[in-house]
Amino acid sequence: MPTNKRMRQGLFRAKFAQALCLIALALGVVACSPSLNWRTVQAPEEGYSTLFPAKPDKLERNLPFQDQEIHQVLQAAKIDDDIYSVSSIHLVGKQVEFLPKILKQLQLNVLSRAGVNLQNALTQETFYRNANQQRMVAKNYFLEIPVSEKNNSAHQLMRVMWVASTVENDGVWIYQLTVLRTRASNEDAKTILTNETFSPFFEEFKLD
Repeated sequence: MPTNKRMRQGLFRAKFAQALCLIALALGVVACSPSLNWRTVQAPEEGYSTLFPAKPDKLERNLPFQDQEIHQVLQAAKIDDDIYSVSSIHLVGKQVEFLPKILKQLQLNVLSRAGVNLQNALTQETFYRNANQQRMVAKNYFLEIPVSEKNNSAHQLMRVMWVASTVENDGVWIYQLTVLRTRASNEDAKTILTNETFSPFFEEFKLD
């Protein structure tokens, strides 16, 4: 692979990670209610709706990828130590050809943090609804992410789901739904992140 192409892909990874860090930092200084207040959040421009446990903040940015600008929108809400987020990436025109590479890169960015891959990560199938209100199967991944602190037992828990949707005459959308528990001790990721505190966020995801 040419050096400049590797550099652009590396920049895409860095920019995506930076976007997640920025919204996490922003949410960290927002006072949040400790109780869950589920509400349907409509995102018509991004073509989806889902339940959030609080009003989400929104961040938009363009990410460089192979001489193109890829538009990304992040919506996220923080409740105590838990961050709920939906990332939407819109591919239009010839950018649609990038779908397999970008999806693979997004998955690698997340799974590598936990030292796993698509084949050996802990998973569970769940459902979302497409634009025709049909139930569609999606695989959810449950991750334990080490945190570099003095306390070696410290780690983060994550549940993540990816959905790719083709829209007639409007390209392709890539959605990444994530719940991140930023502070965890001996909790099991799948046990914790499938309870009623988190499941509605994934199970009520609907495409417009």
